[in-house]
Amino acid sequence: MHAIKAPALRPGDAVMLVSPAGPTRPERMERGLELLESWGLRAVLGPHAYDRAGYLAGTDADRAADVNQAFADPSIRGVLCTRGGYGAQRMVDAVDMAAVRRDPKVVAGFSDITALQFALWRGARLASVHGPGVAWNDERTPADSAESLRSALMSTDPVTIASVPTEDTAGVRVPGLAAGPLLGGNLCLIAASVGTVDMPDLTGAILLVEEVQEPLYKIDRMLTHLRRAGALDGLAGVALGQFTDCSDDWGTGLAPMLLDRLGDLGVPVLGGLPIGHGPGQLSVPVGALATVDATAGVLTVESAVG
Repeated sequence: MHAIKAPALRPGDAVMLVSPAGPTRPERMERGLELLESWGLRAVLGPHAYDRAGYLAGTDADRAADVNQAFADPSIRGVLCTRGGYGAQRMVDAVDMAAVRRDPKVVAGFSDITALQFALWRGARLASVHGPGVAWNDERTPADSAESLRSALMSTDPVTIASVPTEDTAGVRVPGLAAGPLLGGNLCLIAASVGTVDMPDLTGAILLVEEVQEPLYKIDRMLTHLRRAGALDGLAGVALGQFTDCSDDWGTGLAPMLLDRLGDLGVPVLGGLPIGHGPGQLSVPVGALATVDATAGVLTVESAVG
């Protein structure tokens, strides 16, 4: 499961902004564009980045065309997603993986973009960055979040993220130490990938899981489905990010439910990581080699770029 790492972005590099999933608006992009400019990056808007077709950012063909254009253009050195939403699974089969392999470029996004990151891992073994979209919100992703994304894109230093006691998943922990490629992202997209060509073999991997606005019984159902499908067999460890606005109408408790579904896998489990849809979201490479130290409460990941 050796990862391909794209070159780190440098000041002066051009990055293309694409919308592989849900639609966004120009006013939502203003702050993100300011940040990219402050890092010395030149933002190039994908031709269909502002398209809208209901809950999709335009047609499947056009969304895929923007991603393919970014990888085919040698002047573009990074591919940054504007947001998540829904729709990446509908276009990933049209991504030109030969172009990705010829000229690897760092891709950043999260949420529904998990589907695209899975496809890039399957088709090109490309490491990428699980981090905020360019439709930036300073209230949710303040200065530390911005610096985390900048570093993940522009530095080859390892990324270290410590468990935060105030995160909802902080009470979920099975002590131990494990190493392997960090794979995963949004739980809905992981579960929806079961049975597709893009579902990675998680044997020897550390599974990253985060979620937003799902009731606890649905989270239970998705984790149970992964268990019953054998997707978690041979897992090396689990890194739990933010489970934001996940309703608990029955009083089950998020931490007890996660421990029930993950605590008996016989692998280290570390919760409390500020990765996902919550305030203070930090960026983390996916596809890169990671170490989860659930005893010390720290996740360390090699850079996604070289």
